[in-house]
Amino acid sequence: MKFIHIADVHLGAQPDAGRAYSKERPRELWDALERVLDVCEEEQTDLLLIAGDLFHRQPLLRELKELDYLFSELSHTKVVLIAGNHDYIRRDSYYRTFRWNGNVIPLFGRNPEYVEFPELRTAVYGFSYHSRELREPLCDSLFAQGKQMYEILLAHGGDEKHVPMNRTALEKSGFDYIALGHIHKPQALVKNRIVYSGALEPTDRNDTGPHGYVRGEIQQQGVRTQWIPCACREYIHLEIQADEEDTSGSLKKKINQRISEYGKENIYKIVIKGRKSAEIVFDTKHMDEFGNIVEIVDESRPAYDFAKLLRENSDNLIGKYIEAFSGCSEDSVEYQAMCEGVEALLENKGQQE
Repeated sequence: MKFIHIADVHLGAQPDAGRAYSKERPRELWDALERVLDVCEEEQTDLLLIAGDLFHRQPLLRELKELDYLFSELSHTKVVLIAGNHDYIRRDSYYRTFRWNGNVIPLFGRNPEYVEFPELRTAVYGFSYHSRELREPLCDSLFAQGKQMYEILLAHGGDEKHVPMNRTALEKSGFDYIALGHIHKPQALVKNRIVYSGALEPTDRNDTGPHGYVRGEIQQQGVRTQWIPCACREYIHLEIQADEEDTSGSLKKKINQRISEYGKENIYKIVIKGRKSAEIVFDTKHMDEFGNIVEIVDESRPAYDFAKLLRENSDNLIGKYIEAFSGCSEDSVEYQAMCEGVEALLENKGQQE
């Protein structure tokens, strides 16, 4: 039995609203899903498992109609989905009344339920959120019931507010495969058996690294899975080393070179490290040449000659401040505090002069 496992598609989200590239992102989320559906059709995948947060918020009726049409175009694949904490089954949710195409089976109950596919010798179990939070460890007491030869669990959660999970309990549950959602970073709690597919596309600046889906096959010999990258963009955190020769212009050039190396289609958080000339203030507001930087954090420190400053200011507050931190190493919190304090004191001294 061949399956594809996805989660956290977050249709309807607009990541980084206001950025130059953000207007394209909602469509890119749909495109990512359509790429997965194309794979399902090409490979004649038996089951598409969707482990929650297909939508970023309550789905609109027109969105469900569009989604159902896309699912209906699958000539072989059955789709099984649950609702997560973002698209939970609200009292007025269109999820409650929408009539899906025959190949789509939602498991929208608040209590665990299952659907059988005798032709695949497979049963799929799952439950859905009916509120934003679900603090009960529902998976800890779930066990495969032996309804079919192969049994799969769909679940969404893994933190204290969203279905806390006990790995040992999951391992003892008897399910051949547990398809998890909620954690956006792909990871296997147990190889080939208990797996977070991760989000299809990154939707937050902290969703670093590649994103995609799980392709799997269950046979009598066991389960084999493969994680497949799918996203058209990545969030990447880059450290840029500044030195005493750098100006705003030269630092911008360094940033542009690194972005060109990693790909202009990706989205970046830049962290500036190193030691800069004491006279330089980097103009970080004008370094986003390609329109794909969400944040620039300047953690560089002025390259002060503290011995010289101490000699020149031995009779004032600056000298006393430097003396108070004497002996601290350059990689310590104390050294960082000394740099920041001296910078503020020198700035104040300059204003007074």
